[in-house]
Amino acid sequence: MTRDELVTRTRQLIAEGERLDAQPAIGALRTWLQLSDDLLSTAWGPMDRYHLSWLMVGRPKEIVRGREMTPTETAEYVREVASQKTAALRMSLDAVERQHMPFRGETAGIATGQGMGEVPATEADTATGDTATGDAGTEPGVSHRAIPLDPELAQRLADQRREADRHRDHGERRAPRVDRLER
Repeated sequence: MTRDELVTRTRQLIAEGERLDAQPAIGALRTWLQLSDDLLSTAWGPMDRYHLSWLMVGRPKEIVRGREMTPTETAEYVREVASQKTAALRMSLDAVERQHMPFRGETAGIATGQGMGEVPATEADTATGDTATGDAGTEPGVSHRAIPLDPELAQRLADQRREADRHRDHGERRAPRVDRLER
């Protein structure tokens, strides 16, 4: 799936969600939910119960138990679920279109602006030439970063890096400590 295909299909599903809000129908909701689940799963990966509960999709505020919903309750349920899922689709569209985030099902390569971002260069980086990222055309010693570095932020960042280095081996497997096993 290309980025343009994802944007187009997401916009179509958002428009359908808005139509469901205006003209609620339980059958149309079920079909729309399946189509939107398939699209989101293809783009971002399957959602487990944790993700769904976090999004609160499909969990109406007023749960009807032990009887069929009235037409008014059904319409309210369809509107509520459609508005929740439409919000999730809008977040997906924003991530792909505005934030240029990479997505799981992408087949057209990496778009510009994707990645983890950059930390601004310090004067020490510039002096040592440690500003190049390996991009073609980057001159050593010339910062390509546009964000000016705040001296206080640079010091806090250096402190955090030193602290992280102290804990570098924490992810390694070690033999169990006998004193802890005897408790």
